[in-house]
Amino acid sequence: MLNKMIKKTLLLAGAGALVMVSCKSDSQFDGYTRAESGLHYKFFKQDDAAVKPEEGSGIGIRYTIKKQSNDSLLVSSKDVVQDGSGILRQILNKSACKGCIEDAIMMLGKGDSAAFIISADSFFLKTMRQNELPPFIKKGEYLLVNMKMEDVKTKKEIEENTKKQMAEQEAMLKEFKDKEQPSIDKYIADNKLTVTLNKDSIYFIQDAPGSGPLAQDGDSLYVEYTGMLLDGRVFDSSRFEDAEKGGIGKPKEYCRPIPILLGDHRVIIGWEKALRQMKKGTKARIILPSAQGYGPGGNGQVIPPYAPLMFSMEIVSIKKNK
Repeated sequence: MLNKMIKKTLLLAGAGALVMVSCKSDSQFDGYTRAESGLHYKFFKQDDAAVKPEEGSGIGIRYTIKKQSNDSLLVSSKDVVQDGSGILRQILNKSACKGCIEDAIMMLGKGDSAAFIISADSFFLKTMRQNELPPFIKKGEYLLVNMKMEDVKTKKEIEENTKKQMAEQEAMLKEFKDKEQPSIDKYIADNKLTVTLNKDSIYFIQDAPGSGPLAQDGDSLYVEYTGMLLDGRVFDSSRFEDAEKGGIGKPKEYCRPIPILLGDHRVIIGWEKALRQMKKGTKARIILPSAQGYGPGGNGQVIPPYAPLMFSMEIVSIKKNK
């Protein structure tokens, strides 16, 4: 919990223009200098010519935060960052208060390292916006913060990088979109299917007719299914054999027909359109253009943007609720 709190703190780090630090020598901490802001600091490495962050800059920083009274570690950047680098990368925002940890961050140029002693009250109550101090901190205590500034990117560099990433993203999405229909046409041709896009904007191939009335909105259904990309990769299945063969690692106890209340929009639109064409016992394969599936955004790392999908489906049971 504390790690998440500290991470939130550094997301708030930053301030306006370059900080001019006026200093006093009357720090009560041996070896430290007191800044006008109230921070106590000691540089291990300092380059006055190094680029310092300003509001909107990007930083890459390593840090540890300890209780000053007993040197016990509260959190470090290597505990917070998930990529193993130990470097927190973030855009700087406005400082929470005079003498808060954000002011310390802005004293560091690229390559600089220093130790800071800051008020625990200002850290937890101002920067972190907590209603009260945590139980392990007493009012008036101090924190010892060691930091090294690994990288500083100017606001202009950040803006240019953002524009570049957006352009690359747009180009990638266009490529996915342009490939969608050709990939559907190729799948149909390669598998020698006789099927066209129907009035519901899906490709529906009935393999077994089933019996009884068609499923309709309001019906409670149990449905068996296997879903895959058109290259054959299985991404989900209610059938253990298909899940195992597809290598998706779904436990057997979770492989069973799923309940669906038709018409309550809990499933993708292409499913609802297909199920309305099916009866109890109907087995079908459906090819869904992305507009009937997960659209231009895809679904996480499993389903790419503009991905057409193929499902094999069977209605196991229908309960009429009307």
